[in-house]
Amino acid sequence: MKKNTEQVRAFAPATVANVACGFDVLGFALHEPGDEVILRRNKSGEIRIVSVSGDEGRLSLKASENTAGVAILEMVKATGFKGGVDIELNKHMPMGSGMGSSAASAVAAAVALNEFLDEPLEKRDLLPFILEAERAACGSAHADNAAASLLGGFILVRSHQPLDVVSLAYPEELVAVVLHPHIEINTGGSRRILRKQISLSSAVQQWANVGGLVAGLQSKDYNLISRSLEDVVIEP
Repeated sequence: MKKNTEQVRAFAPATVANVACGFDVLGFALHEPGDEVILRRNKSGEIRIVSVSGDEGRLSLKASENTAGVAILEMVKATGFKGGVDIELNKHMPMGSGMGSSAASAVAAAVALNEFLDEPLEKRDLLPFILEAERAACGSAHADNAAASLLGGFILVRSHQPLDVVSLAYPEELVAVVLHPHIEINTGGSRRILRKQISLSSAVQQWANVGGLVAGLQSKDYNLISRSLEDVVIEP
């Protein structure tokens, strides 16, 4: 991050969420790609999105309809910030790719505004504002992409109410290769087709795999990680 008195630039990475058996509870950050937000002070007292690049003109320039803008508006309400801010959003990942595009925009915006305010909030305290932006984007304030982009590394969302996010140890040499098939899948639409009930046997197998995956990451047991990368609930 580079800061001066009138401008702040922040980058937030893409993420992988719903990791195998970890639907809505496991996520990790990628080194790249990611989104960049540049904030500049303005004298209007308004929160304005002045430009968006990399979105093929699809994203709204209205702050209340863009995840970067929503995150900042939520922070403004909570902190009492009275200044005006111009937002420049540079998208560097495909939308609807499953790499946390909406979350990355919100994370970069929240981190940048916190820097403008001389960092009054701890990084974890920014997450509720980012989740409100996620809610605006897809109707659900799920934290797996958002927390991973904000905190980095591998995270476990133990609870949403109250919000409880745990950073997990993992083998530093572990590599993730992300393949993008150039198919866009809307998060809200894909969530609506999920079954509302599952069998007890599937539930038991699923949470056993989640436990095995977390244990494998912590112990650097690649064989256990491999055995646990099975989703019997969401992927089917």
